[in-house]
Amino acid sequence: MSIEADDRWAMLSRAAAHLDAPAAVLDLDAFDANAEDLVARADGLPIRVASKSVRCREMLRRVLARPGFSGVLAYTLGEAIWLVRTGTCDDVVVGYPTAEPGALAQLCRDPQLAGAVTLMIDSPEQLDLVDAVVPPHRRPDLRVSLDLDCSLRLGPAVLGARRSPVRTPEQAEAAAEHIVARPGFRLVGVMGYEAQIAGVADRRRTGPAARPGELIVRGMKALSVRDLRTRRPAMVEAVRRRADLEFVNGGGTGSLESTGAGGECTELAAGSGLYGSHLFDGYRGFRPRPAAAFCLRVVRRPAHDVVTVQGGGWIASGAVGSDRQPLPVSPPGMRLMPAEGAGEVQTPLRCTAEVPRIGDLTWWRHAKAGELCEHVDELHLFHDGRLVGAVPTYRGESQVFL
Repeated sequence: MSIEADDRWAMLSRAAAHLDAPAAVLDLDAFDANAEDLVARADGLPIRVASKSVRCREMLRRVLARPGFSGVLAYTLGEAIWLVRTGTCDDVVVGYPTAEPGALAQLCRDPQLAGAVTLMIDSPEQLDLVDAVVPPHRRPDLRVSLDLDCSLRLGPAVLGARRSPVRTPEQAEAAAEHIVARPGFRLVGVMGYEAQIAGVADRRRTGPAARPGELIVRGMKALSVRDLRTRRPAMVEAVRRRADLEFVNGGGTGSLESTGAGGECTELAAGSGLYGSHLFDGYRGFRPRPAAAFCLRVVRRPAHDVVTVQGGGWIASGAVGSDRQPLPVSPPGMRLMPAEGAGEVQTPLRCTAEVPRIGDLTWWRHAKAGELCEHVDELHLFHDGRLVGAVPTYRGESQVFL
């Protein structure tokens, strides 16, 4: 029974009536359906799971056991080391450069880790930092991947994430040549993330007609797809002239189709679509099921049409805006109050329909997938109308990596 059913929130409230709030619930059926949809959208390319969007080892294991998923894209080296040492995965690419000497020293001391973890680099300075921690003659060769810039440049404007300084075939080949010439490193992969396609909504959540801003976003995405159809293959080919690559990684939940269609990627990356947080309600091409949700209890009723819940300020990272706030979804008709928003300790809500009583559960959807797990120690698992267990989040295993 999926929490997308019409009575999903009532079912969840009955199942979670005994829980102390805040509590997070994950619908296993919706999670599995979202995984199946990601594989279908990847159209035959394996998906490396972006762990920052999951942040729960048991759910990482669950999705990695499914056909179509292979390997983890971690967000810190410390996390990657932990995932390997706990047996969660033996193929972990760190999606961002690292400058942590302690984690680098652990990697350099352990040949098993060095064979399972791939570092991300985009500058010779990052290699210098590794050599300063442990020189190449005192460590096994380290696996590295070159991060390519996939943002869209329109004159002075940069649309997308400011990541790597490597954005042309010439720069890519020069970087690859430098890595290959350095003792103690082995260039095994290339990665490029097109945030301006994968991470930007392009559809109204309500209403039939597109607004002018949405048409602009769609045009920007089309331009970016066209740019990457020529630029990324050229960069990858330039790197391949200098190294035999094991993988070329690209994309995210919001761009699986366009990234895979280019032909140069050997694998894709995705993770947010597994939980289906509410930012993905604004995409035209797909819509994951809302698998994850959290509940807060009403503790005040300051007016006849206003209630206050305890907690709620689970604001997503990124540029500050209303889309980064959690979304109250049940009982229906609840709205955040603009003057207060979602508060750290309490959150007032205007009720335009049913007014919950003190002690009642209210249900919320978070904006960005994995950040939910930074607020709770466990995910309560929902299946067939009842809670069937709980699994620890990273936080619940006393692991906080950022």
